[in-house]
Amino acid sequence: MTRTVSIIGTRGYPSYYGGFETLVRRLAPYLAEQGWQVNVYGRPGGLCTEDANRDSRVRSIVTPGIETKSLSTLSYGLTSTVHALTDRPDVALVMNVANGFWLPLLRARGIPTVVNVDGVEWEREKWGKGARSMFKAGGYLTGKFATSLIYDSKELGLRWREYCGRDGIFIPYGGDLKNNGPIIDGLSRRKYVLMVARFVPENTIGPFLAAARVLSQTWQVVIVGSSGYGGDLERQVKDLAESNSNVRWYGHLSNDDLLFSLWENAGAYFHGHSVGGTNPALVQAMACGAPIVARDTRYNREVLGDNAVFVEPHPTKIVDAVHNLINDGDRQEELSAGAAQRAKDEYTWELVCANYELALSDHLDR
Repeated sequence: MTRTVSIIGTRGYPSYYGGFETLVRRLAPYLAEQGWQVNVYGRPGGLCTEDANRDSRVRSIVTPGIETKSLSTLSYGLTSTVHALTDRPDVALVMNVANGFWLPLLRARGIPTVVNVDGVEWEREKWGKGARSMFKAGGYLTGKFATSLIYDSKELGLRWREYCGRDGIFIPYGGDLKNNGPIIDGLSRRKYVLMVARFVPENTIGPFLAAARVLSQTWQVVIVGSSGYGGDLERQVKDLAESNSNVRWYGHLSNDDLLFSLWENAGAYFHGHSVGGTNPALVQAMACGAPIVARDTRYNREVLGDNAVFVEPHPTKIVDAVHNLINDGDRQEELSAGAAQRAKDEYTWELVCANYELALSDHLDR
């Protein structure tokens, strides 16, 4: 008998937008290989339909929505949910607590839901007061109506237990081990600073840009990412790259080989994420053996252990940490080897996907 799972709340399959999409690119083919019928809901224009790695066994379903910063997740989540009510899968894997508003519909239809809560979304600085209230309400409904919860870090699980009184399943993100990629033209191995992030305040973009103006006087600075919606931070990055020949901005990269090579050969990878749990970019940077300078948070310490330099989110602190690391080749290789080994031991896609299948399978006989 075929088991059916519908994945709701991402930009679709295959897509390269963010962490959820990276997870789906790994998980959907894995589940198909285990005999599942996999339906992935997505958005128009969000899919890489010509991706050579696309698994034809995965059913990609595009539904309509409103493409704005505040309404996209809600609107696409609603139309995906309505479609799933008709399709009636055995279980739904739902991403993002904004979709908590639609969980009562799935429950009424008898569809069990496994919800990846992502982070504490209402604490993110990028959202205004209205959006934060919406996410908090979605979080409340998620805690009330989800059949099971998935937390991508243990620390995040503690926060959610305090918030809604529910335990969940710990499943982090995975990474691909480094593949000895070439050094990108014009860069020197272990002699450039790298940042990979979405341009939102909670990712320490402002302090890093201030630090980059100083660091670029000595080292090359490489920035990967965008806001997705323009805005002041993206303008600042654009202006910095256009006015400084030592600064490169690649925008959003969907070429994994290029991105992994940038991590693998970096002199210091700055990871400034301050909210959420296990960050997918951080895990992949570890798997690539990047020497890491990370913002000092309990989430980053959980993932990295002792395999990073931890700093406060101030430009001078970032400058000092990066300078010291790039000037210390032995320390770079020590952190590189330690991070890669930790990723290999605890953050592999095989382990992540197997645990997701166990979580989904647990609901088939309910």
